[in-house]
Amino acid sequence: MELLILLYALPIFYFLFMMGKRAYARGDQECYILDYQCYKPTIDRIIDTEFCYEIIKRTKELGLPELKFLLQATVSSGIGEKTYAPKIVFEGREQNPTVLDGVLEMEEFFHDSVAKLFAKTGIQPSEIDVLLVNVSMLTTVPSLAARLINHYKMRGDIKVYNLTGMGCSASLISVDVVRNIFKSNKNLNALVVTTESMAPNWYAGTDRSMLLANCLFRIGGCAILLTNKRALKHKAMFKLNCLLRTHHGARDESYNCCIQKEDEQGRLGFHLGKNLPKVGTVALVDHLKELAPKILPMSELLRFMVMFLVQKMSKTSSVAGGKTKPVINFKTGVDHFCLHAGGRAVIDGVKLSLGLNEYDIEPSRMTMHRFGNTSASSLWYVLGYMEAKKRLKKGDKVWMISLGAGFECNSGLWEVVRNLDLDDANPWKDCIEGYPPVTLVNPFMEKFGWINQEDPATFIRPE
Repeated sequence: MELLILLYALPIFYFLFMMGKRAYARGDQECYILDYQCYKPTIDRIIDTEFCYEIIKRTKELGLPELKFLLQATVSSGIGEKTYAPKIVFEGREQNPTVLDGVLEMEEFFHDSVAKLFAKTGIQPSEIDVLLVNVSMLTTVPSLAARLINHYKMRGDIKVYNLTGMGCSASLISVDVVRNIFKSNKNLNALVVTTESMAPNWYAGTDRSMLLANCLFRIGGCAILLTNKRALKHKAMFKLNCLLRTHHGARDESYNCCIQKEDEQGRLGFHLGKNLPKVGTVALVDHLKELAPKILPMSELLRFMVMFLVQKMSKTSSVAGGKTKPVINFKTGVDHFCLHAGGRAVIDGVKLSLGLNEYDIEPSRMTMHRFGNTSASSLWYVLGYMEAKKRLKKGDKVWMISLGAGFECNSGLWEVVRNLDLDDANPWKDCIEGYPPVTLVNPFMEKFGWINQEDPATFIRPE
């Protein structure tokens, strides 16, 4: 009898052992953020209203139609007066950049933010197992990643990746690469460095679709330290619960809406098409169809399904019957929305698509106002705002959503694993008390609104 019981028990014990072993191994595949450091340039790089006007005046190719466009674009962008521009702009050389200008711009960020990240985490450069650098519009030989390795004297067996051309959604692509490495390798530290090079990419022509980039994009960057080490789990800030990427590059309209190219005069610039809001909405909707079942509770999915079926069976359209279409309430599975600060149009579009309120999008709006569109690193300034406002509590879910050239929509759901205090190195620390400001109205219209009253026949360019 005892032998029979033993024979029955052995498979059960083996099954439980294997399940426990598998669950334990899964713990080595988790992706945690130990800390992150956003770049805050020095005050001599601040580009205010008056200086913007000086740049416009010395760009002789701009006529009255272009000046009116720039005025309207800047006013409607949501950008403020304390964003940062590259050194080359203050030297008046933005129309004649060199490769060295781009390299020096990158090194200023690397030497500042990466050093601060190492200092506050206590992690040494020699402890980094994976390095991933993403800069879309600057490629050098040796690579930018190699420059970091040389400066910080990292190990010879470090796994190195240098991504270019991935646009504003590159941060989460980088995290995804790290996540997949963590799945097959235990006890690793990974450094992700995300930024964009503005120095060699300032557009000096008259194409409006390329001038728009000058109004929106500013310098910035972020260094993020990730790990899957069990021993460091208690020090982590966030744990990655889910990450999903959607790519619409096969669609010509999506592929061509954000693209680096030359204008008719041969000047290199970054084209932002008028169809960008539409392309972004389509990509986001397709993305949400796949993401919703992964991050929302079953109760919300069932509620949506029942309402959808009831409406379909009643054959009542949202127009004819006066009823709105059923929508998914993403707040049932998400506490905070970390949206890419791509400009007022992008933020408003995501707000409408997700049914969010002003409180939800405040961090993104304020990031656009204070730092501008810093491309792939903008998500981390948005996260920094939430941290500075003490919104993030242990157990909260933070949903990062990024849109970028390709066209791509990528998002990641992070869980706050400990209560967070305002870090002294947080880029918002010295100004968070003033946000949100009473008004986000840009003073451009007040100071330069007279341009709209000018007659093309009598207009004389200011010198």
